[in-house]
Amino acid sequence: MPERKDQERFIHIIVSVAALGGLLFGYDTGVISGAILFIKKSFSLSPQLQEIVVSAVLVGAVIGAVTGGRLADRFGRRRLIILSAVIFSIGAVATALTPLISLLIAGRIVVGIAIGIASFIAPMYISELAPARVRGSLVSVNQLAITVGIVVSYLVDYAFSGLGAWRMMLGLAAVPSIILALAMWRLPSSPRWLVARGSMDKARNVLGRIRRSSEIDAEVKEIERSLEKQKGSGVLLSHPMLRMALFVGIGLAVFQQLTGINTVIYYAPTIFEFAGFKTAGFSILATVGVGLVNVAFTLLAIRLIDRVGRRPLLLVGVAGQIVGLVILGLAFQLHQLARFIGYIAVASLAIYVASFAIGLGPVFWLMISEIYPLKVRGAAMSLATVVNWGVNLAVAVTFLTLVGAVGRPGTFWIYAGIGIAAWLFFYFLVPETRGKSLEEIEDHWHAGKHPRELSRQPGRE
Repeated sequence: MPERKDQERFIHIIVSVAALGGLLFGYDTGVISGAILFIKKSFSLSPQLQEIVVSAVLVGAVIGAVTGGRLADRFGRRRLIILSAVIFSIGAVATALTPLISLLIAGRIVVGIAIGIASFIAPMYISELAPARVRGSLVSVNQLAITVGIVVSYLVDYAFSGLGAWRMMLGLAAVPSIILALAMWRLPSSPRWLVARGSMDKARNVLGRIRRSSEIDAEVKEIERSLEKQKGSGVLLSHPMLRMALFVGIGLAVFQQLTGINTVIYYAPTIFEFAGFKTAGFSILATVGVGLVNVAFTLLAIRLIDRVGRRPLLLVGVAGQIVGLVILGLAFQLHQLARFIGYIAVASLAIYVASFAIGLGPVFWLMISEIYPLKVRGAAMSLATVVNWGVNLAVAVTFLTLVGAVGRPGTFWIYAGIGIAAWLFFYFLVPETRGKSLEEIEDHWHAGKHPRELSRQPGRE
């Protein structure tokens, strides 16, 4: 039993360190929501330039996601997390010191490259080391770290809002990024990646630190068996047996963003200003409350995701998002609610964010780390992540323009309508992966079965 406790403790250390990548992801996406209120004044930005500053990080994220997948398969998950931490540090310092808006945009692109890499490589790394029985909760710790990072960014924004010190808001991200790079240096590579590279002894050594002795041979043989079915990443990504897995992952990626979550993350203080909050500090403080709701319900998701499964949380969560968006649209539409619009905006955004936090937030990143075969996991997760960040970019650069074109109520109702389409897609096509080993999930796609059939198969672990 002492050995088992040491193994569990080591897994928790691995998860905690890797999840710092998620914290940086959350901080650097959330911090701009408060900083932009002061950046637009410092540089006299038009709404279009505000959208560019906010969205520049997403351009970088697409670049990072495009390049990261192949690098992860070639050089390993651990090394790529270290690389992302170094890039985070460079970007944070650059954005804090820049004297020109063009250089600020360039610095945000650099930060985005790190986010694009970290957003998928951290959950991939955790999923490949975690036991199947608790893989959902451990991978979802990364999502928790994202939400904590967002709240920390809001608190930092609030702390410096009185001074308008947006450079400090952006620059403080360098601290956790340095910690991540140093801590990851001492952690092991993914045993699944090591087996794929033929480093069997190293893989067994890593598994010896996180599995019972009796489990090591069986797990290595299962990984080897899955690799024998695969003939090369380039062939497999276009192989018929992967089409449905890719379709499901890309569908999750598209709908996670098209339902509007990052309009809230990037523009929550702006939305609260729409609702009548008069000062930047008060708008940011209200945003902190929404961020805390995000953290609380992500904690709830971690407790439930390996107990009730991915699908129930996904379906309930999307339904709640739809409700929150409809209420928010009504608040802006019905003039008789004008006296209460601020309170309604806070409440409806809290419903929306809570629902995202138990559903699409953790489930998307978890499922794309589970549903792809080992040999192409990096490339396939990269593809899903590229789509996710690409749609994120499209939503971010069009939000203020959409508000101007169709009004505030119409904008939120459009997102609600997309939410209905998302719910139907998830109901009919998303499988349940709870309790299944990564190799079992791979076998399901090899057999050419419908995604929903995986839910009915008992897991081997």
